Amino acid sequence: MSSTSDFRPGLVIKYNNELWTVIEFQHVNPGNWRAFVRTKLKNLKSGKVIENRFRAGESIDTIRIERKEFQFLYRDGTGYVFMDKLNYEQLSVSGEQLGEGAKFLKDGESVDILFNGNDITGVELPITVELKVTETVPGVRGDSANAGTKPATVETGATVNVPLFLNEGDVVKIDTRTGAYIERVKA
Repeated sequence: MSSTSDFRPGLVIKYNNELWTVIEFQHVNPGNWRAFVRTKLKNLKSGKVIENRFRAGESIDTIRIERKEFQFLYRDGTGYVFMDKLNYEQLSVSGEQLGEGAKFLKDGESVDILFNGNDITGVELPITVELKVTETVPGVRGDSANAGTKPATVETGATVNVPLFLNEGDVVKIDTRTGAYIERVKA
């Protein structure tokens, strides 16, 4: 058993029968009151972030999580197939475990899969990906970056709002957490 003195960013704990990772924490000692630890926790399954207080010295269940790097191969009928980069074993992961960012995965992309024993507890996608625009209405001379946006389909089939000056064939950087356009990638 560990205690709140063992908190550090990235530590995975079991709280209310769910797995949470500690994002940040602060030890607070308010004068003549009892000390406590204020934390920000992220749920490994849902991604929900909560704030919580623990009594200083309270015992907690820490969970050992193993992180392995995998390469995305293809999508099949049951989910997404990944290959372990060390031993070349293949693993199928459901779309629910990947979340909304799955629509931005292209072949060969690297991801980290988190394991608790043999159970998959989470998948960490790259924060940004570079994708080629395959379909959008053509840009017109005079369009500027601040004038507005238009929908564009990228090579994975996902639709992203991009600035008006972008054309088919341009490569764009996209945030996988929000699905937002970040910038055009220079060739």
